[in-house]
Amino acid sequence: MIDYNAVKNWNFGEIKHAYTERDTMLYALGVGFGADPLDAGQLRYVFEKNLQVVPSMVAVLGSPGFWWRDPRTGADWVKLVHGEQRIELHKPLPAAATLIAKNRVVSITDKGAGKGAITVIRRDLFIEGSNELLATTTQVSFLRGDGGFSATTGVSDPGPDALPAVPERAADFELDLSSLEQAALIYRLSGDYNPLHADPDVARAAGFPRPILHGLCTFGMAAHAVLKTVCEYDATRIKSMAVRFTSPVYPGEVVKFELWRVQNKVHVRARIPARDVVALNNGVVELR
Repeated sequence: MIDYNAVKNWNFGEIKHAYTERDTMLYALGVGFGADPLDAGQLRYVFEKNLQVVPSMVAVLGSPGFWWRDPRTGADWVKLVHGEQRIELHKPLPAAATLIAKNRVVSITDKGAGKGAITVIRRDLFIEGSNELLATTTQVSFLRGDGGFSATTGVSDPGPDALPAVPERAADFELDLSSLEQAALIYRLSGDYNPLHADPDVARAAGFPRPILHGLCTFGMAAHAVLKTVCEYDATRIKSMAVRFTSPVYPGEVVKFELWRVQNKVHVRARIPARDVVALNNGVVELR
């Protein structure tokens, strides 16, 4: 069972993360850019000429790694899944930089015995040598095997604010994006080495028939959908982005993105037509 005090007060220290233009292009390839190598918009993210950064890449910068596997957390890490991801870009990401990341656990919420627990972790990112905040990310994780911890500790924090529902009307845009069979194996090279996404034995132990795609890979695909349909592939247009992950995506599946434009915001939902499931919901992207 999760150790509330140990996790809430986890000391991540300051994390230095240096990335290069090669890392920037590898991330873009991992979330599907370059599928059409003749598309000038996509080439802006996978070719060094006038290279831009996919805004969603901020979610993998300065990560403390898969620290949940540390036995001091007490968590059943095999049953951990990504619940929500939120990012805020105070300025566009440079194509290469050295960053300083400061991570902290904001809250741990007990949903009840057999219902899991929710954790919220915030990360502030700074350019090395500067006190100016570059970006903020917030990760919400669902620990399916750790509900009921408050019966022992007597403590449970309030949960995160709910994300807005998508409009109840037909979408303004629809876009199908295909994922590669090896998408998870490529995406993990950007820093998320959770074996759930690569090891069939671990995936089966977690209740999945095979390794699933990283939630943050689907998140990056959602950023691609917004950049393509609304932003003319201009990365500087995205100011913030938040989504809820509602069902796993398997590598090789086609993801249908539905987008609603409402003033300076784009609401996003993603479906897997082959299985008739919603994989991503309550998405909202704020534009500059």
